[in-house]
Amino acid sequence: MKVAVFGSVLLCGAVSFAQTPAPSPPSPGKPTPQIRAGKISGENLPAAPQVVTIVHRLNGLKMFRLLLRSEEQVQAISGLESTFNLMDDVHTNVIAGLMLDDGETIAAWLPEAEVEFGPPIPPAAPAPPTAGVPKPPVVAIPVGSLFDDPDITVIGTDGKRLAARYIGLDAATGLSILRLENKITTNLSRNRTVTRGQTVLLFSPEPATRARAMLSKSFYVRRGAVEARIQNVLTAPSGDIARFKVSATKLSHENIGGVALSLSGDTIGIVDGLEAGEASILPVLLIRRAADRVLEQQASVPRPWLGVKGEAIADLNLEQILNHGWEMQRAAALAGNHRGILLTSIAPGSPAALAALRAGDVILKVDDKEIENAEAFTWWLDQAGPSSSVRFTVARPDRAVEERLNVQLSGMLDPALSFNFRTRLANTQALSLLNQGIETIPLRPPVASQLGATAGLLVVYVEPSTPASEAGLLPGDVIQSIDGRPVSSLRRQFQLPPTSTFEIVRKKEKLKLMIAIRK
Repeated sequence: MKVAVFGSVLLCGAVSFAQTPAPSPPSPGKPTPQIRAGKISGENLPAAPQVVTIVHRLNGLKMFRLLLRSEEQVQAISGLESTFNLMDDVHTNVIAGLMLDDGETIAAWLPEAEVEFGPPIPPAAPAPPTAGVPKPPVVAIPVGSLFDDPDITVIGTDGKRLAARYIGLDAATGLSILRLENKITTNLSRNRTVTRGQTVLLFSPEPATRARAMLSKSFYVRRGAVEARIQNVLTAPSGDIARFKVSATKLSHENIGGVALSLSGDTIGIVDGLEAGEASILPVLLIRRAADRVLEQQASVPRPWLGVKGEAIADLNLEQILNHGWEMQRAAALAGNHRGILLTSIAPGSPAALAALRAGDVILKVDDKEIENAEAFTWWLDQAGPSSSVRFTVARPDRAVEERLNVQLSGMLDPALSFNFRTRLANTQALSLLNQGIETIPLRPPVASQLGATAGLLVVYVEPSTPASEAGLLPGDVIQSIDGRPVSSLRRQFQLPPTSTFEIVRKKEKLKLMIAIRK
């Protein structure tokens, strides 16, 4: 459930939970109670002590940064009221969390977690590995930085708050990992068989009607569940269960992030997607691996990043292969083998670019494992991990013999952002400071005046350890001019000198910062 409000009215100042006693789990040997198909809640729900409720709040700056990543851009900023405060809570996401068997680790799918971290485009990829030089460690991205720690509250099944610390995001699965300060004793079953046709329950918070909620800044939620049936079990190239899909009569995007349990109360997984009326479930084994990665680093762990876009050869016709520079005989051979990934674009400065991969190349193998589809390709890269070296077997349209290339992967919390941001910047004439680790939103004069500025760029994020950060630039600052030139007059092709003077407005006071410009 999401609540997002811009302006002076704030509906997410507090969260209250309607508590309805749940029955005890069925005793061994007794039949599992029958549950009516469709949505169930309250007294009809089986006990699920491993399902907690998580409340994630975003202030105005973080919300703008989130909108900056969307295709909608930031239209809402033009309608800000005079009472709007950038640091107020303006968006709250309420979602289910899964307590793991250790009684102190919680995994949850928090859709807005990536906005807590940066940068939006990858740093320069590392140089190719040198013989005899140890492999660099996995890149870990600490939480917080200039934005402080994420504002997250955990509520147990009894309605009481549980003191918890946000550890980090596992980008390979999209799961956020939290750690309770006090361990909770649990007696959770470990029978996690997953079979086609099996009935499962998808637990997630749902609104609970309370008359007084209309007169206060609170909203009320309670646990609800949807009965679903497993339709398909997807096996990973390694032989593990990669995903399974379920269908139900009442599925919506509100179910994403829900915890899937069997009718006997066993944990099955977490809902991580919805497509064509079916929900995709991330299984417990992969959830546990994600938690181990984050707990080992005590920080967010990025996903391996190669910097390519491509299509599986099996999904292309002969003409599409020919359009990428392949001659007829070799294109027909590729199409007939139904294996490999045809690269369609390469991100500048990416590991793929540094390894001389080109659009039109076909990656046939990863570390000698043949690639038949995009899922297998992604799986093996994820298993390799960020900052690791992988060996590709590559077929090229201008070479008769297959080549082997060693590629040093980088890491990204959200690899898709590299393409989205670059494409967006390429299509705009506005000045961008993204390469300086500064994310901004243009302000119109009426809105800028509320912050004590004229038209300028509102800073919504500053990448830590950059010259801008070290010079003292902060989220919430408004950049009015650079080297005496109004930012509204500057265009993307404008070249900043080695050191620039930024005139900013902070809390309606004008300041000047000298910032070294990185190339």
